[in-house]
Amino acid sequence: MRNSLLLVVGGVLAVSVWVLAGGGMRSAAAENAVRLPAPAFDMPVDPQATRASAVFAGGCFWGIQTVFQHTRGVLDAVSGYAGGARATAHYEIVSTGSTGHAESVQVTYDPRQISYGQLLQIFFSVAHDPTTLNRQYPDSGTQYRSNIFYENASQKEVAQRYIAQLDAAKVFPHKIVTQLTALAPPIAFYPAEGYHQDYATLHPESPYIATFDLPKVANLKALLPNLYRDKPVLVSQAGV
Repeated sequence: MRNSLLLVVGGVLAVSVWVLAGGGMRSAAAENAVRLPAPAFDMPVDPQATRASAVFAGGCFWGIQTVFQHTRGVLDAVSGYAGGARATAHYEIVSTGSTGHAESVQVTYDPRQISYGQLLQIFFSVAHDPTTLNRQYPDSGTQYRSNIFYENASQKEVAQRYIAQLDAAKVFPHKIVTQLTALAPPIAFYPAEGYHQDYATLHPESPYIATFDLPKVANLKALLPNLYRDKPVLVSQAGV
C-alpha cells in the first residue's frame, strides 16, 4: 500500500493525499508511543559476549530498522523477511501477503551495552503498536504482523514474560497480539533488497517516512534518551 500511493501521486501532491486521507494520521503516528516499564526479567549479561542478534517484525521494516539504527549498542540493523521460504523472500511476492513472511529487521547488538529486554522495550514502546492484528497504520496484511522471531529459549522466555508483564499492567488499551516464532529451520531471516536498506535515512522527505517513521525516532529520543543515539548505524556503512 505504501509504495502504490507514493508512486502514483508523487511529489507535493503526495503530501496532500496523506493529509486529506489521514486527517489525524500525522499526530497519531507521532503520539502513539507508550512509556513502558523495563522488563522485570531479562537475559543475564555475559561479559565475554560481544555480539548477539534478534529479529523483530512490526509493520513496514523501514520504520523498525530506523528505530534500531538509532539505538545505543546496536551494531547493525538489516531489513528483511522471516516466516516463509527462501524462494518467496522477495518484496513483490511478500507484498501479496501469501508467503508466510513478515517484513522483519535483524538487529545485531553488543549485549554489554544493551540487553535483549531493552530491545523488547523499544520494540513495544516506540517501534510499533503490538495490539493491532496484521496492521500498522495504513499497511495491512499478514506481512505487517507483530512478530518476535526468537533465536533461543532464553529470548523466548524473556519475550513471553515481558508480554505477560505488560498485559497484566494494562499499559495498552487492548491485549498484545505479538506472535512468538522460533527462528530455526525451516524458518530463517533473509535480507531484503538493497533499495530497502537505510530507507528512512536516505528518504526523510518521503511523506510516508515523515508521517509514520521519523516520529518513532523522535519518540525513542524522548521516552528512552539513555538508549538513543543521534547518528544512525547504517547498513551501507557496514558493507552489507
